[in-house]
Amino acid sequence: MSMDLMKKDLEEFNILLDEQQINQFNKYYELLKEWNSFMNLTTIIEFDEVLKKHFVDSLSLVKVLPDLLQKDYSLIDIGTGAGFPGIPLKIAFSNLKITLLDSLNKRVRFLNEVIDQLGLENITVIHGRAEDFAKPDKLRESFEICVSRAVANLTILSEYCIPFVKKGGYFISYKSEKITEEFDNAKNAIHLLGGKFEKQNEFLLPGSDIYRNLFVIKKVSVTPARFPRKAGVPSKEPLIK
Repeated sequence: MSMDLMKKDLEEFNILLDEQQINQFNKYYELLKEWNSFMNLTTIIEFDEVLKKHFVDSLSLVKVLPDLLQKDYSLIDIGTGAGFPGIPLKIAFSNLKITLLDSLNKRVRFLNEVIDQLGLENITVIHGRAEDFAKPDKLRESFEICVSRAVANLTILSEYCIPFVKKGGYFISYKSEKITEEFDNAKNAIHLLGGKFEKQNEFLLPGSDIYRNLFVIKKVSVTPARFPRKAGVPSKEPLIK
């Protein structure tokens, strides 16, 4: 896969990249490959695979939020890792105000280097845990959109993510598998946290048989003060009936 193929893939999402954005994606890949040689950022490192499975996949958010270019959304990416989906979204939609949150300091250093090298603005990296930064004196209910491609199940992710979302905003979970059972288990947590399932969008990444599912939860009421619980508890004692 070349950048030309990536551009063709993105046309299916009605995303058009200019030369500067293409250069930023190329530079991002180079930094990812360089840093991945001495720290574990991703198991996917071949150029074509990164373009498809990380960059194009990250930008698939437009399938459920087609107005990303028109609105200056405030967006937080929880457990961003190597910057997915937050940095590709920032490259493609420079109007977004993005916060990246990750618990590992060495990944935070990498993300800051990418932001500096690519000349990105209105994007902030925070080192910390979601349970700590969703407190009222931190970033609680500060964002219109919260996204996550983290590997945790939907019940745990809901407790990490929904508290960050303003009433009327959305938590959108990127999933790579069918999650009927996972969703059934998460219904209680979503309700307790002030969320309501709105829709899911199942699709294949352009030009592939790679399945993806964007799971959209709307914030309909304020998250009760007792959530999220202290660090470590959501994963050990998920909010399942």
